[in-house]
Amino acid sequence: MFKQLKKITRALRVPSAEERELNYLNGSLDRIDLEYRQRQIDRGLFRNSF
Repeated sequence: MFKQLKKITRALRVPSAEERELNYLNGSLDRIDLEYRQRQIDRGLFRNSF
């Protein structure tokens, strides 16, 4: 029963900004795409700017 509860809580958990950034970088196709994605992250693509 606890295993099912853990699975549900993991499925409902919202990924952190760092995890979303890492997933975004891991999806790059080549070096140029990776550099572009790094610049997007540096500009605050995943960060909330208030």
